Parts: sequence; structure tokens; C-alpha cells
Amino acid sequence: MELLSYTFFQYAIIGCLLASVVCGLVGTYVVTKRMLFISGGITHSSLGGVGLGLYLGLPPIFGASVFAILSALGIEWLAGRRDVREDSAIAMVWTFGMSVGVMFSYLTPGYVPDLTVYLFGNILTIQEGDLAFLAVLAVAVVAAYAMFRRLIVLVAFDEEYAASLKLPVTVFNYLAVVAVSLAVVSCIRIAGIVLTLSMLTVPTMTASLFTRDYTRIIILSIAVGFAACIGGLALSYWWNIPSGTSIVFVSIIIYLVSRLALRGCGRRQ
Repeated sequence: MELLSYTFFQYAIIGCLLASVVCGLVGTYVVTKRMLFISGGITHSSLGGVGLGLYLGLPPIFGASVFAILSALGIEWLAGRRDVREDSAIAMVWTFGMSVGVMFSYLTPGYVPDLTVYLFGNILTIQEGDLAFLAVLAVAVVAAYAMFRRLIVLVAFDEEYAASLKLPVTVFNYLAVVAVSLAVVSCIRIAGIVLTLSMLTVPTMTASLFTRDYTRIIILSIAVGFAACIGGLALSYWWNIPSGTSIVFVSIIIYLVSRLALRGCGRRQ
């Protein structure tokens, strides 16, 4: 309980809650729409923004946001062309972003911050600016879901049917990948570029074991994500290991325990 008296730990808990809300909402859409590979491409390409930010003297998270959004829009545009396969477009953007990030981090004059923080995360380094970004993003995604729930669910489960109803599916897809980009960037401080995809997917996978209702999956995935963050922080403190890796480790353990418990109760998944 002594840790709660420290400002950095208070920031970490608030960051966990806000990130869980963002990942719960966006991650449910990602898993339902089967956008895991696209999300992975966006996640790893954001390293390019980190490297450019360091080189230009800009906040790395700001650079990662811009680069991730541009990468997501580029993937969506390339995937819509008949002469480019979606997986090829993702692979190209994925590798381009990582190469740009490493290249410009080496070109940055003077002292270069350790990229390990951005690759594997450290929630204890979260600042007020990061919390403000997370808070605005959390409010935005909650408001968007409240206003466009029908469209989101339709596109997530059956995009062709949504298009047949004359709904703005193309515009929505572009907005969706932007939301995924911002969700990815919001988790960099917590789990890092390498592990962020787990925060988007594993809590939703766990929630899907217990319910098939879209809204209930979101609520339960938020709860699972927050529990994993708190458990990961505790594990990080006790074992003196990086917080990002411990959070992902705990979230996967929760999934495995839940699956085994349901099987033990005689439910087939």
C-alpha cells in the first residue's frame, strides 16, 4: 500500500484504467473484424515515428502517433487496390516503419534515449501528458461507440451487408484504422511496441469465452485488461521485472486459467 503514496504509481494505475477502456473498445472491434495482422503492422510501423521524433527533437509519442496514422491509412488505401494484396501491403508498411525508426535513432546526434522503453514499455514512466492523451482518447472512443454502435457492430460482423444498406463503410474503415493507430500509440508506454498487440487482443479473447454479446465483451475485456495491468504491476514490483512484459504475461495467464476453468465446468469453447 505504500506504493499508492507515490505519484508515479498513481499515474500508472490511472494509465492502466484509461488504457483498458481504450483497448477494450478498440480491441473488441479488432478481434471481431479479424484485423490482427493489420494491427500488428500498425503497431510495429510506429517505431518509425519514434525514431523520427528523436531525430527531429519532437516527443517520440507524437511522432509515433503521426507515423502510425499515416501507416494505417496507407495500408487501408493499398489494401483497397486490386493490384496489391493486403498482406503484402501490411508487410511493406511494417518493415518500412521499423527500418525508418532504427535508422533515424542511429542518426540522432548526441545522447539517444534507450529504445527498450518504447519496444517493451514501462508504465512507471508515464507522465501527465500521456494521461491527458489517454483520457481524451478514452472519452472519444466511448462517445463514438455510444453514437455509432449499430454501424460498428454491422461492419465488424458483416461488412458486405452493411454496404448493402448504403452505410458509409469505406469512410468508417478509414476512421477505424485511425482509432486502432491511436489505441496502439496509447499503449506504447505501458506494453511497448512489441507487446501492444497483446493488450488489444488477449482481454477480448478472454471476455469472448464468457459471452457472445458485443457490448458485454467490451465491458468484460475492460475489466480483464485492468486486472491484468494491476496484476502485472504487482508482479513487476515483486520480481523486479519490466512492467510491460509482466502485464502481458498476467493477461495471458488469466486467459489460460479462464479457459481451463470453463472446461473444468463442462463447457465447450
